[in-house]
Order: sequence, then structure tokens, then C-alpha cells
Amino acid sequence: MNLSESLKRKYTTDNVSAREAQRLAEFIAWGPVVFQASRLMVRLGILDMLRDSSNGLTIDEVAAKASLSTYAAKCLLEASLCIGTVIVDPETDRFSISKTGWFLLNDPATRVNIDFNHDVNYEGWFRLEESLKEGRPAGLEHFGSWPTVYEALSSLPEQVQKSWFAFDHFYSDSSFPEALEIVFGKHHVRSLYDVGGNTGKWALKCVEHEPDVHVTVIDLPQQIEMMRRNVTGKPGAERIDGIGINLLDESVELPKPQDYDIDAIWMSQFLDCFSEQQIVSILSRAKAAMGPDSRVFIMETLWDRQRFEPAAFCLTMTSLYFTAIANGNSKMYNTDDMSRLIGEAGLEVEHIYDHLGQGHSIIVCKPK
Repeated sequence: MNLSESLKRKYTTDNVSAREAQRLAEFIAWGPVVFQASRLMVRLGILDMLRDSSNGLTIDEVAAKASLSTYAAKCLLEASLCIGTVIVDPETDRFSISKTGWFLLNDPATRVNIDFNHDVNYEGWFRLEESLKEGRPAGLEHFGSWPTVYEALSSLPEQVQKSWFAFDHFYSDSSFPEALEIVFGKHHVRSLYDVGGNTGKWALKCVEHEPDVHVTVIDLPQQIEMMRRNVTGKPGAERIDGIGINLLDESVELPKPQDYDIDAIWMSQFLDCFSEQQIVSILSRAKAAMGPDSRVFIMETLWDRQRFEPAAFCLTMTSLYFTAIANGNSKMYNTDDMSRLIGEAGLEVEHIYDHLGQGHSIIVCKPK
């Protein structure tokens, strides 16, 4: 396994003491309520109050400021004390925010992850075992009867959509400035297929960055309609087209222009939405649409290439979202697996650019 240096230090030896291991085991056992209590400490503004107080707050002061009963404030603060998001002065019984609480409150990735897990995943996690055994997103049935979350997106409750797109865009958007320089600065792309282009955010960035590039977004028909609504009236929208197809249908080919070769086929946070067999099929069809000088750009958060261990943790947990909610058969892949699938599709890795934005890599592929 191709682990980064920080992941080797964390994942190849067992360095915790027996007492630390016991506490972590209990932390896992009480994980659902740890999550909900901590989420409410943010939502009810209690961590904000503690951060902004100069000498901390008593339970009664928190109760009054948060419009809670003393009982409710006491339950949350005592739980948070044991979770580690607050500390207490034993002389004055005044509570203050801890370093962990500060990150819970202020780290943008953590806030996005909290909303994503509560609004999109929480109730569906209950059916994770069923999903793993049956290879289908059993947890999605909490929202309705769709085969995958992607067909469901336009019909999900507004808050669920908001949290889903915030999660999706947070991780990809941070990588866009560097990705634009790679695609257009290093590779001089002028025509691009944006496969799995979703709401068209990347397409808009492309036409804003390059005045003569033409982008064709390829996605499910309902996503193409959402994309068209999103880009209408924005600068460069006349250079964005859309094609609605279902790439899970292996008989559907990527269209190949008649009079020119597509410079680039872009897939950002796309292939992690598919099983290994489906990835090979999609990449094989991408190869069929390429000319000899075309390139496939695969931007993914490969969990084994992460610079910092918490990122790998988040990514491997996200794999279980794919299992229970998204489609039942995809995951966040590592380098070895993705490279093998690229090769099986008749492509070869030309270069990998690492550490873009929130831990993305871009794999540049050419035809064998």
C-alpha cells in the first residue's frame, strides 16, 4: 500500500497505551451521542459563548444565554467535558472552550462534515450493515426509492440538498485555482469534456479562466437541467454545452466530435461515485472518445496520498457514505487501485499532481 509518510507513522504501528485504547473504544461505542451532543453545542451557540467569554461561564449562565433549562445545559456541558470540547475550572465551576472545541467551531471542513453527516447520512447509517452485505444504498430509502443519491438530488429536501452540495463543493472548490493552472497552463487545453459536471461550477471557472475554451458538461439529464439553470446569464455561459446521458448504461458512448479531437476529459470527484467495474467501463469509453494527444484528468482525494492523517480519516469514513447512501458500491480509492483500473481501461498514468486544495490529486492519463 502506497501510504504517505504521515500515514505510515499513524497506521503501521500500535502506539497507544492500553488505557488510551480503552477510552477510544468507549468513545466509539458512544459515538452517535458524542456526535449529536457536539453538534448541538455548535448549533445552540454554546461553544460560541464559551469562546467569547473572558473567564468562562457557569452552567446557569450558559442556560440563560442559550434559553435552556439548567438540566439541559448541565447535560450538554458535562457530556462535552468528557468528550473533550470544553474544560472546567474546579474552583469556580466555570466552563471554557478547549482546543478541540475551537476546531469543532471554527474549522470549515469540520463544520461542513457535521452538516453533511447530520442532514444527509445520520439516519441512513443505521442500515450500513444491510448496504455492505447487499451492495446497495439501503440508507437512501430514508428519503425515497431511488437507485442512487444522484437521481435523488433534485428531489431531496432543501436542507439536505444544501448540506450535500456544500460538502461536495467545499472539497472540490478549494482545488480549482491550482487545477486551472495545471489544465490550462501546463497542458494548454482548448476543448474539454466535464464528465460528471454537476451544477457547472468547474465549467464556469474554465470559461472565466480561458476566453477561448469550450466546455461540454456530461451528466445525468436531470443534472444537466440543473447545470443549465445555474450557468444561464453568467459570463462565458455561451461556451458551455450540456449532454444528458447515464454513464451507468455501458452501451452509452461518450460522443466524439466529427472535425476535431477533444483536448481533455475532466473528471473531478467523479470516479469515486462508481464501482471498480464501472470505472473501467467509463474510462474505456473515455479512451474511445480521445485522440492521440488527448488527456484524461482525474481529480480525486486519494486517501493514501494525504499529507495529514485527519484527511485520510475523513476520506475513509466518506467511503461508508457511498456504501449506505450514495450507491452501495463505490468508495474513496487509493493510488494502487486507481492506477490498476486506469491500466485496465487501456490508459496509462502520465503524471500525478499532489496536494491541491483540500488534499486533491490530479492524475493525468494518456492512451497506451
